[in-house]
Amino acid sequence: MRTHGIDSDVNLGDLLEQPPADADADVLQRLRHMYESAAWVLLESAIADLPMDLRWLFESGAVSVDQLAALHRALGVTSAADLRAAVFDGAIRGVTGLNESIERAIASALPDLRRTVPRLALGRAVALAQPILERLRSTAGVVWASPAGSLRRGEDTVGDVELVAATTLPADAITQLLSLPDVIRCLHRSERRVYLLLERVQVGVRLPEPANAGSTLLQTTGSSAHLASLREHAESANWRLTMDGLRGIDGTLRASATEDEIYATLGLPFIPPEIRNGAEEIEAARNGTLPTLLSRTDIRGDLHMHTDFSDGRDTVEAMVQMCRGLGYEYIAITDHSPHSAASRNLSVDSIARQGEEIGRLREQYPDIAILHGCEVDILPDGRLDFPDRILERLDIVLASLHERAGQSREHLLRRYAGAMKHPLVTLITHPTNRLVPHRPGYDLDYDALFEMAVETRTLVEIDGSPAHLDLDGGLSRRAVAAGATMAVDSDCHRAELLEMQMALGVTTARRGWVEPRHVANTRPVGEIRAMIAAKRQG
Repeated sequence: MRTHGIDSDVNLGDLLEQPPADADADVLQRLRHMYESAAWVLLESAIADLPMDLRWLFESGAVSVDQLAALHRALGVTSAADLRAAVFDGAIRGVTGLNESIERAIASALPDLRRTVPRLALGRAVALAQPILERLRSTAGVVWASPAGSLRRGEDTVGDVELVAATTLPADAITQLLSLPDVIRCLHRSERRVYLLLERVQVGVRLPEPANAGSTLLQTTGSSAHLASLREHAESANWRLTMDGLRGIDGTLRASATEDEIYATLGLPFIPPEIRNGAEEIEAARNGTLPTLLSRTDIRGDLHMHTDFSDGRDTVEAMVQMCRGLGYEYIAITDHSPHSAASRNLSVDSIARQGEEIGRLREQYPDIAILHGCEVDILPDGRLDFPDRILERLDIVLASLHERAGQSREHLLRRYAGAMKHPLVTLITHPTNRLVPHRPGYDLDYDALFEMAVETRTLVEIDGSPAHLDLDGGLSRRAVAAGATMAVDSDCHRAELLEMQMALGVTTARRGWVEPRHVANTRPVGEIRAMIAAKRQG
């Protein structure tokens, strides 16, 4: 990487001894002065503490330190969202010391700005943001607080942990945030913005005036493709969408307390953040075909969870009690079968003992239906790893392909096909078996898989475990288009995480344009039982 003819990753002393032929003389002179006075140590330290996007912009070579400082002082930019808006508004060329050439350099750098930055798994980002949001929501003056960026859009991995809190007392909010126990240091602080380092992760918090906070939330949520399409639509309606919000032809700002107000002004219904990916959702909003996406309140029960009978931490009763508190009408206890790689698995004896315990809990908690199930493995030869005489005693059977066994995509599909055709198998769990962000899913013909699910009346799962988030949004949408019926489950191993993992599953489903009508566990338990019975009876 080169900056004004200077490689940024070479030793500064060596560079000054033998500068490159194309090095800028003024830059060399300044570097020589810095080196001799040891000021470069302070400079590198200061650059390391910049908000992440500004640091990467500098290291891209698009701007010098002086230009970066001028940009920040004049426009208050701290993130890629700010920079994109400034480029769109043509604001950079109006900053003293900057020009159209610098603006073009910044625009060219933006697409690759975060390419080398490690992304957080969505589950970790949610866990990191939640206590900060709770602290903000309990702070005087805060009207509301929300995630923004890729976190709010529910992407599998998150490149930025950005939060927005509408408040009349930003100083109080910043004081509360700085007192959080996990804050390592403050990277940036201004009147209505603060960047913190927590657990080696940067968290940015914006604190706009409530009267126009909707504009801030819209811009920081993105995506950049959605905002670009929305700007085009706004111009066709004689508005200009800027970082500050909507402006009329005469430049007058129309303050928007909520995003809904912006979309309504542009003649559009509210577009959920999970599907803000480009032009498609705006076209759907124009022609009235936006889906009514699945919400957490649509979920009546959870059909996939684990207890201490296999690799779960908590007892069956602890899971039941938590699910009652979540308002579920029904749950399925589905521990692992003998061949799973889990730390503990069910056996013929333990599954019988578990059945007895569930029977006792049904009497103790008659307000929730407790289905006794199992997550059985699909073995390399296509068999299930519990015999039918065991499976037919269960209320529900989930089948999983946990081991590829070095087999081809065609062989994997045959294993799935065999499980789906089995009359006792109700649901295929986490079909790609990916591990976010470390392992991609199986390479197989998913459209053929979804067709088989329809033919065999087998449910296909959207799994809310942070490690899976499987099917992802794109595959979920293809499953729905094929006519498959989904189940959105938590796949939870700890009672305290049941709600969070179900929420992650719902978010993943929403990214796939999934509606309540596509999801089995939005239906009463009687319909679930009837669905299972119908397949078993052929």
